[in-house]
Amino acid sequence: MIIKHVALETVCGITSKLPATVLPEVAFAGKSNVGKSSLINALMNRKSLARTSAQPGKTQTINYYRVNDDMYFVDLPGYGYAKASESVKAQWGRMIEDYLHKSGQLKLVFLLIDIRHAPSENDRIMYDWICNHGYHPVIIATKLDKINRSQIQKQVKLIKTTLSVEPDTTVIPFSAETKQGREEIYELLDSLIASPQEQEQ
Repeated sequence: MIIKHVALETVCGITSKLPATVLPEVAFAGKSNVGKSSLINALMNRKSLARTSAQPGKTQTINYYRVNDDMYFVDLPGYGYAKASESVKAQWGRMIEDYLHKSGQLKLVFLLIDIRHAPSENDRIMYDWICNHGYHPVIIATKLDKINRSQIQKQVKLIKTTLSVEPDTTVIPFSAETKQGREEIYELLDSLIASPQEQEQ
C-alpha cells in the first residue's frame, strides 16, 4: 500500500449520526493508552494527523480518515480510562457498540493490545463485543519495541490465551517506533480493496 492522500473527513460525537459511507471501513479499537493514534499515524505515513494525547481518554469521538479515496480508517474512542466517570465510560461503550451495529461498510476491525501485559477485562469485553457483532478481529500487539525479541512469542501466546481467541486469529506485533509489523498490516488492507480479479490471482 502506497499512501498518496489522507484527510480527517468526519468527526462524530455521542449525538452525531454516523455517515453513510460507500468505501470500505477499517475500525481501530483499543484502550485509551494503547497507542492507537500512533498506529494510525504510522499507517497513514503522517506524524500527527491522528491526534495523540499525553492525556489518555481524550478521544471521545469517532474519527473517519479517508485514505487514498480507497477506504476509511475509523478511530473509535479509547476505552478503559480509569479516571473517566462511569457515565462517560458508558457513553464511549454506547458509541463503539452503535458503530459496530450500524456501520454498513465495516470490513475489518483491529483490536489493539499492549504486548507487555495480559489483556484487561475491558479488552476481553471488547473482543467479545466485536465477535458478537459478526466480525473476526485482527489483534495488533502494540509497543513491540518495549520488550525483548525473546519475549515476543510468549507475550503473543498470553494475549491469545487471555482473550480465548479463535484458533485462526491473526496477531501482528507492531512498533510505532520502528514500524515493524506495518507491512503485514498493509497486506491485509490491500486485500480489502483488491478487485475480485486480483484476489483470484
